[in-house]
Amino acid sequence: MSASVIELNGVPHVLNITRDITERKQIAESLLESESQLRAILESSWEGILAVDNEGRVIKANSTFFDMWGIPKSVVSTLKVNVLVDAVKHQVENPEVATATINEISKSELPSNGILLFKDGRRFERFSAPLFSKGRLVGRLWTFLDITEKYQAEETKARLEAQLQQSQKMESVGRLAGGVAHDFNNMLSVILGHTEIALEKLEANHPLHSSLQEIYKAGERSAEITRQLLAFARKQVIQPQMLDLDKTVENMLSLLRRLIGEDIELYWHPSHEPKSVKMDPSQVDQIMANLVVNARDAIGGIGKLTIETGIVTFDQEYCDAHAEARPGEFVMLAISDDGIGMDKELLEKIFEPFFTTKGLGQGTGLGLATVFGIVKQNEGFLNVYSELGEGTTFKIYLPRQTSEPPRELGRFKESISKGNHELILVVEDEVAIMEMSKETLETLGYNVLGAITPNQALELAYQNAGEIKLLLTDVVMPEMNGRELASQIQEIIPNIKILFMSGYTTDVISHRGILEADMNFIQKPFARKELAAQLRTILNQD
Repeated sequence: MSASVIELNGVPHVLNITRDITERKQIAESLLESESQLRAILESSWEGILAVDNEGRVIKANSTFFDMWGIPKSVVSTLKVNVLVDAVKHQVENPEVATATINEISKSELPSNGILLFKDGRRFERFSAPLFSKGRLVGRLWTFLDITEKYQAEETKARLEAQLQQSQKMESVGRLAGGVAHDFNNMLSVILGHTEIALEKLEANHPLHSSLQEIYKAGERSAEITRQLLAFARKQVIQPQMLDLDKTVENMLSLLRRLIGEDIELYWHPSHEPKSVKMDPSQVDQIMANLVVNARDAIGGIGKLTIETGIVTFDQEYCDAHAEARPGEFVMLAISDDGIGMDKELLEKIFEPFFTTKGLGQGTGLGLATVFGIVKQNEGFLNVYSELGEGTTFKIYLPRQTSEPPRELGRFKESISKGNHELILVVEDEVAIMEMSKETLETLGYNVLGAITPNQALELAYQNAGEIKLLLTDVVMPEMNGRELASQIQEIIPNIKILFMSGYTTDVISHRGILEADMNFIQKPFARKELAAQLRTILNQD
């Protein structure tokens, strides 16, 4: 409404003009409401949204966009897109490529999408589309969605699935390897046993003596392969004890230096904390020898090898992302080389039995498989870090023990003296092994009773209760296992000495292959001298 004074025929009048602006007011209010709704929609979006006109000036942008890119709101409205890009491009990987891509998209009338990778590990999903008004291009819309957590979750899931599949594959191969090694050991026992007996009977200048020696050496090499298979399968019998890992490794350094040769420098870096672990000392020897030889071959000339130890604590968060790990305090043993390194494809296969990159006849492919099995048998885990041309690091984690290791005691001197006609009861369900064992024991000066079943052994025990001094029995047999048989024979002959033998161990005799402290055990195939030493030691005990 407006008012003014006018004169009509000399008489002043007031002129009032009234306009109905209801519709205009409603339109304005509707525009304000639409603007408010649009702003609310933009602000509620998880995506960073930016709209620009054809000149590159900012039309709209929400708070998420400012926060994602770390741009002050007060600056945005005064800037053009090219200035914004220059301000934030340092955050992304390959900034020049990213800038060129944005410029190219800005000139296009087609939609575009892609992924932006940031130097700090973030990932944005990018989408861009042209804006049209009445059929005319008026600008461009950009949206950015932070998919970092989603990507990390998917990556973690994929890694855990791959670790689980690898673990299941290794477990299956391990079971197969353990079964093969058991059967193979039984046959080797016969071959080595009879070869030793034949060598004992022949003069050194006999034409067949050298041939039999070669047969025996080949049998021993085959037996070593089965021992490695059993280590991989976590079925080798072990006698764990408390060890100071640093001292154990230090005692091996001179041997390790001879293994790698003079061209490779060996550096030893133990940390200062005490590091007690509970495992069989021979297994530490196996781990070190296999990894050091592996590093030597990877270097292939002049290079550097580093051995380190330390204490590491893993929390639940780390273990959730690494299927093989478990929370707690661990002793870390790391062996690093500056050799040729490995790619991802090779890393996935290195612990598989018989997998090797060496030439024909240069390796069995069981070295790293043995290390893997030993670490698992001792409730540890291991990680491998390697890149082509950058070398390799193996990190082994073994549960840290709180009690101190005992002082080292000198090992008993192996006696190879023969028996004094003591009566030994041998129980073995494989007839060939039974006959070989009897013949071996007789050549060692023992009297022998043989049984191929536990029931037959019990009958012989009743009949000769006052004479049998020692029971030598297989572990896995029909009717009953060796441990059960030993218990029943001990009821008949309370003071009888017992020596178990097997091509592998099962939960019948031990838990996860760990021999109980009060049990005597000899691993098939065994050498005549080894058996003689064990028997003499056991029989001489009070």
